[in-house]
Amino acid sequence: MIDKHTQQLINKGEMLPLMEEFYTIQGEGFHSGKAAYFIRIGGCDVGCHWCDVKESWNADLHPPTLTNNIITNVKKHAKTVVVTGGEPSMWNLDYITKSLKKIHIKTHIETSGAYHLTGKWDWICLSPKKTKLPLPTIYPKANELKIIVVTKNDFKFAEEQASKVSDNCELFLQPEWSKRKKMTPLIVEYVMKNPQWKISLQTHKYLNIP
Repeated sequence: MIDKHTQQLINKGEMLPLMEEFYTIQGEGFHSGKAAYFIRIGGCDVGCHWCDVKESWNADLHPPTLTNNIITNVKKHAKTVVVTGGEPSMWNLDYITKSLKKIHIKTHIETSGAYHLTGKWDWICLSPKKTKLPLPTIYPKANELKIIVVTKNDFKFAEEQASKVSDNCELFLQPEWSKRKKMTPLIVEYVMKNPQWKISLQTHKYLNIP
């Protein structure tokens, strides 16, 4: 049971249910190949059956951590932070982004868009899920749209989502890891016919890094 004081700090974003933090190479999407410090926050109710971090779903399993301690660790390693989850937009992210920007660290987020987005972001990667669609307010803010392709039906879903983002938004199709051998050739064919899309691969898995 979280005490009242801790809950107040969580509400203000001065504590977050940290699942893990690590310095690595961004493996997916527009910034693939770049060094970044990842902050994975617990808690998610979107419920993707193919999620590879299901242990992140229950926020209660991940103890509230002082945000200032996370920021101290960031400063040792990186100039770019990627906040991910779980679903990070379930939490107040104003404090962490404000603090990171004060020390000139770029702020990136990966979100399903299912919750109101807080914080100030240099890059917003929107990865919509059919189980809980993004809020309408997130689409015009997205710098990158990343659709996970599990079946052929996901191409239609991708186009539906792409119609809602800005013209400047980068569009990516990414094969779900366990279906990559089947879906990657279809994605290649689709992108060649629809060159507004790009292919995203989970290169960190090929490189065997976090």
